[in-house]
Amino acid sequence: MSIVTVYDFELPRGYVDSAGQVHRKGKMRLATAGDEIHATRDPRVMSNPAYLTVVILSRVITEIEGMESLAPTMIERFFTADLAFLQDMYQKINNIEPPTMTVVCPDCGKVTQAPINFTREG
Repeated sequence: MSIVTVYDFELPRGYVDSAGQVHRKGKMRLATAGDEIHATRDPRVMSNPAYLTVVILSRVITEIEGMESLAPTMIERFFTADLAFLQDMYQKINNIEPPTMTVVCPDCGKVTQAPINFTREG
């Protein structure tokens, strides 16, 4: 039995390079513990925890069509729709399930599971 460790993707908008070329297809590999550890030790992440996503994605995205390499500065220039797409893909392929809690509808009394959002808004 083999395990799939690299996944193809196509960005919704695409990365626009300095020559104006649009690059949409790429590959992302499964994350390792080393990826997470390396990212948390990155000085940019230590000074700005929100940068964690950028560093991790720059490590697990192995290819963007036509690009020689991928650096965090390239991830910074992705459109927000593409960044959101890649974050979602990262969570899905690495089986990162958001935590849930049991909630009861105040109107009908139906019991269901709802995801817990730990991000702060505003």
